[in-house]
Amino acid sequence: MAKKIKVSKTVNGQEQELRGQLMRALADYDNLKKRVEKEKKDWEEESLIKFAAQIMPILDMLVNINAHTKDSGLAIAIKEFEKALNSLGIEKIPADPGKMFDAALHEAIEGEDTENGKKGEILEELLTGWKTSSGRVIRHARVKVRK
Repeated sequence: MAKKIKVSKTVNGQEQELRGQLMRALADYDNLKKRVEKEKKDWEEESLIKFAAQIMPILDMLVNINAHTKDSGLAIAIKEFEKALNSLGIEKIPADPGKMFDAALHEAIEGEDTENGKKGEILEELLTGWKTSSGRVIRHARVKVRK
């Protein structure tokens, strides 16, 4: 005669406990994947910022040289340099005359008293500023503003 096996509530309870542990483990694994991906993106952006900060002075020198020589070949090289930066997710900070000063993006180097215009208006860009496509400032745009 075959014995009947009783399924006790403890086996059912153990099954529930194991399912709960499995669900928590899967959720922990999913959170780990997300955290690792975020850390990877942060690391990539940080590396890009360090790289860009080191080559910005070289681009500044080329721009200054071109301002004095007006060499068309150099102008093309500068445009290609900027295009390469843009392809990496690095873009210029707008600092056109007439725009308003934004302390998050601009650094006021000079101020000038003038009769016309609004206080805090950008009069001139003295040094180009750069930021990442995510909005992190690599270097503030240095500007002259209206007092």
